[in-house]
Parts: sequence; C-alpha cells; structure tokens
Amino acid sequence: MRGCRSCLALVSFALILVLGLGTTVLGAGETAPIKIGLQAPVTGQWAYEGEMARNCVQIVAGEINGKGGVLGGRKIEIVVGDDQCSPKQSALVAQRMISEKVVAVIGTYGSSVTEPAATIYERQGILNIAYGATAVQLTEHGWKYFFRTCFRDDRQGAFFAQFVNETLKVGNVAILHDNTTFGKGLAEAARASLEKANKAKIVFYDVVTPGERDFTPILTRMHRANPDVLYFTGYYPEAGLIIRQMRGLGSQAIFVGGNAAINDEFVEIAGKDVAKGALMTQEPMPTDLKYPESKAFLDEYILRHNAPPSSPWPVYAADALKTIAAAIDATGSTDSKVLADYIRDKMEGLPGITGPIGFDEVGDRAGAIYLAYEVTADGKFQPYEP
Repeated sequence: MRGCRSCLALVSFALILVLGLGTTVLGAGETAPIKIGLQAPVTGQWAYEGEMARNCVQIVAGEINGKGGVLGGRKIEIVVGDDQCSPKQSALVAQRMISEKVVAVIGTYGSSVTEPAATIYERQGILNIAYGATAVQLTEHGWKYFFRTCFRDDRQGAFFAQFVNETLKVGNVAILHDNTTFGKGLAEAARASLEKANKAKIVFYDVVTPGERDFTPILTRMHRANPDVLYFTGYYPEAGLIIRQMRGLGSQAIFVGGNAAINDEFVEIAGKDVAKGALMTQEPMPTDLKYPESKAFLDEYILRHNAPPSSPWPVYAADALKTIAAAIDATGSTDSKVLADYIRDKMEGLPGITGPIGFDEVGDRAGAIYLAYEVTADGKFQPYEP
C-alpha cells in the first residue's frame, strides 16, 4: 500500500505467532505441513491493516487445506511475524522467518518496511511476495526472489493526472507528501505525470512531518496558492488531521488522498461531516471486484468478521498466498528458485480474488486497475461519479 514510517519506541523482538490455519495435528505417518510466512503490522499504529491481512490469509489457507492442501496432501501452515510497520522490526522478522525455515513469505504493509526484509530474503534465496508495497524502486534492484501482487506508484500517479485533467477538469493542483518511500514516490509520480500532460498547473508542492498534529502553518501557505485540488500521498493518521485543519482555514480545495490516506480510520479521525466528499485514488475496493473468486471470498470474510475488508491491501496478501500455492502445485517443488522462475516466466491468468494474476520480468504484477472513490455522508466509500 506503499512506504511506511517506523513506529517509534517499539524495539522489542518481533512477535512470531504460528497458526495452523485449518490444519490438524499431524500423526507419525502424515506429511509435515509447508510453512509460509506472513509479515504484517499485528501491533502498533497500523495493526488495523495487519489484522485484516491475517484474516484474509487465514481464509485462503483454510480453503487450500480444506481441498487437500498442496503437493498431494501437505497442509499450509502460516507463520505470522509482527513487524510493527517498522523497518528495524521488519529485518528482525525476516531473520526469524529464516530460522523458522519457511518456504516463502508474504509481506508486508509499507515499502520502506518491505525493503529491509526483502533484502535479507534475496540474500538467502527465499521467495517473497509483497502485498502492500508499491514503491517503484523495489523492482529496480534486479532481485530474483521478490514479487508483488499490488501495483506500482507510477501507475497510480498517472491515473491521478488523468483524473484531474479529464474528470475533475481543474486548473490548479497542490501536492503534499510525508517523505516516506511510498509518499514521496507517489507524489513525484503524480507531479511527473501532470507536468507531462501539461494541462493542470502544480501551484504548491511540499512535505509534512509524519507524527505531527498541527499542519496549519503549511496548510496556510498552501491556501494562499489557491489550489482547486490537494493530493495528499501520505497515510491516513495525517490525512484525517490535514482535511480537518484545511477546512478550518477555509480551504474548499477538493481533498484527494492516495491509496494509503483514506480508510475507516481516516473517516473517524476527520469526522463524517468533514470527510464527506473526500476522494481517493486506489485499486478497486474488495466490494467492487466483479470476479467469481471475489464474491466467494467476500462472502466468507463477512461471515467470519461481519464486514468486508475496508482497504484493498489485505486482499492482495490473500492473492499472494494463492500465487505461492499454485506455483508449488504446478512445479511439484518448494525450492524458491524453482518457484520464482515459474512465477516470473510461466504464471499467467491465475484466477485471483483481485483478478487474473501474472507477473512481468522484474516481478511486478501485470496490468494495473485504479478507480477514484468518494466518501459518502455516512462515512462509506463508493466509486466516484462526477
């Protein structure tokens, strides 16, 4: 979903939870389960996202195990590592995953959190598939074992520029980011796409500090530039405060958030009255996916948790597990090199929850699907209609 800043003062060792999702106790004559790692922020400021990722992966693991597992009967066992959305903790989790002898790893939420772990996995030759890490640079390292089921920031930046020029049809744009790997990358991609189109004008471009609570000085300067649209490419804790404070200053600029800025927590922070009408650019929400696999998955998720996931990232984690399991069955192997070669060179059109799954030569998900969403009066999200 993207870069993520470290959660301060959280320096404890990563919490490793082993969940035998849908498995039974193995007897002496049975085959050992296949361990798949899941890195996610189970605790800390982004635990909301981590909890949904764990829920989504649980459903897919249970589905696979209910159909007999992989390799003719071996069950999937998920090893959950709590990286607390911290790069330091992420590296610790990666080391623990290696000691747990996982076959592959799904994770994590945040590009700056993903990178240190992916570096370790690459060095150790372990397949890893990101679900919420969209920074372009991650697939520019020449890594052999890194893939992602989510899409890249440059594609979202291009969508924003098209949305501004062809749908909103406004003249002046302000862009704010939080200097994280994700936030800065998306902001620069949006700026480059706007400048290339040469229609809307960027009248303000600046940086906020993550964790601060008073953004009125920078928003006052932005207000003087008289933008028609503000695109904020950081995270929802700051986004909710920014929209409240800009409205307090009298700014009526359209607030558009990137795909880490708006979710249920954003609405709670901003308040429904203020959040109403806010827009966001992102991958389709789970409830707007039209594939048969999407409907079956959402029905099960709602049955277990009484509501669908409120962001797309956890569902990409579920599709990462589908990708790994399909590669294991197709190759008859748990060797990361064999699996990575298959995923890169031969996987095409795998039926996923978020649509057909395939990858290009550098490990990026093939294709890209983005929509604009609007926050409704009751704090829900619906596809934007001009």
